[in-house]
Order: sequence, then structure tokens, then C-alpha cells
Amino acid sequence: MILLARDNLTVNRSTAVLRSNREIALMRRAGLVVWEALQVAAQIIRPGVTTEEIDRAIERVFQQHHAIPLFKGVRFEGVPGQPPFPAVCCTSINEEVVHGIPGPRQLQEGDILSLDTGCKLDGWCSDAAGTYPTGRIAPELQRLIDVTKGTLELAISLMPKKKFWSQIAAEMADFVRSHGFSVVEAFVGHGIGRQMHEAPQVPNFVSPVWRRTGDFPIRPGLVIAIEPMVNMGTKKVRLKSDHWTQITADGKPSAHFEHTVAMTEWGPYILTGPPGQPLDELFLSPQIEGKE
Repeated sequence: MILLARDNLTVNRSTAVLRSNREIALMRRAGLVVWEALQVAAQIIRPGVTTEEIDRAIERVFQQHHAIPLFKGVRFEGVPGQPPFPAVCCTSINEEVVHGIPGPRQLQEGDILSLDTGCKLDGWCSDAAGTYPTGRIAPELQRLIDVTKGTLELAISLMPKKKFWSQIAAEMADFVRSHGFSVVEAFVGHGIGRQMHEAPQVPNFVSPVWRRTGDFPIRPGLVIAIEPMVNMGTKKVRLKSDHWTQITADGKPSAHFEHTVAMTEWGPYILTGPPGQPLDELFLSPQIEGKE
């Protein structure tokens, strides 16, 4: 779930908590549950399926692992009249950017669906998102999905090469704009650990004020939810009457990808990625229990 950006994206960089290897290992276990939930959901995306059916499928995965859904019951400060979020995932279709509420709406051929979900397992959180086609989609929609996913992959690949997040965020924004799309600036990624939303704020763009006051170093122990949101048209969004769903101001489609990523001494570790990553051999082994 995306953190609501404040006016100037200021944050005290010293408040970012660096996690031990043991803590990262525990977050990886939560991340694998989130990965599994999204895989199960992706397998049932087809015309005629309702978004509440997808939500129930994700909830069943969490129940099987005795994981706590992160989204259910959440409220954002500063959104008047906003009720608690009623589901375990956000289902945002086409022009819906983020925070779409699951319900009886059926997916149609050619729709794109952004799914965002997270859980807490043994006290540790993970959060991830992806955008999926419903049946055959228009080539321009596939390009939007590919560019958004590519933006996330670019950010992760740059983590061992850059000293500060602002350097990565600037390249993310340039990449999106070079393809003729726009970066959503009303919402940003976030630190994550014991709670879903922790410092620092993790934008996918750079503003002068944030570069001066909110930038943070990339160093081992940093764990962040990186989540580019990319619009086909304007970057501007507006809130629907349900007080949750954000849609593009011009009604054009949007896509969203997210991973929870830890920076380790061996490089970035995608905690919500699939099993079989190179660092799994270390972090999912008993020997990590003694590593701080």
C-alpha cells in the first residue's frame, strides 16, 4: 500500500532503521507469503472474475500461513471521511491508479488490473504489487506495464551503484519520461519493517526540497518498499467518492509495480521476489539466526 506524500516530501533521514541480517531473513519469510498470494491471484485473473473473488483468494493464502493482512482496517491521516480499508488487497483497474476497493465489479477483456497487498508474519512486514492483463490487451497498455515494471527493475539494479536514493529516483523519472509516460507524484514508496509504513519516504522522482532535506543513503540494512506508479497521460490524480480509490485526472490508464527490497552487504535482496534467489541460500538457512 502506498504512502500518501506530504507537500514537500520532507523526512529526517536519521529516522530510517537499519535492519540486521536476522531481521531481513524474517522479512524474507513474510515476503515469500506475499509473493505466493500474488501468484495465486494472477492465476485467476480473467474476464468475468470479480475483484472480490481475487481478494478472497489472497486472504486464503494469508490464512494458510497464519499471516496478518496489512491493509485491512488501515486509514490514511489527512483524508477526511475515509473509512477503514475493507479488504486485504487493493484492486485498481485501468484508470484507477491505487487503492481500488475489491467488490462485485467483473474484469473485462482488455482491462489491466493493479494488485497491491502485504502481510505481517511473526511481527515482520512485506508489501508488493503488480499490474496484470485481463486476456488480450492493447499494445500501448502492454508497453505501459513493461515500462513500469522496468522502472522498478532499474531502481533495484542501481542500488549497489549509487550512494543516495535521489540519484536512483532521478533515473527512474527520466526512464519513465523517455517513454512518453508520467510518474505519479501524489504517492510514494516507504520504509518497512515492524510496521507497513516507516521512514524514509521513497519517491520515484526528485524535488529540490526533498533532495536537500529528505534524501537518504543506500547502505546495508536499509529495507524499503519501492513502488513506481506510471500514468499514460497526466501525472495528476483525483480521489473517488469512496474516499480510497485514486484515479488519473484525465481518465487514461495507470500501472503500478512494487517490491520490498533489502540492501545487504552482498547487494539488493528482493524480499517479495520468487523463491530461489541467490541470497536465499544464506538468508533462509539456520546459520543466519546468529547473524546480526
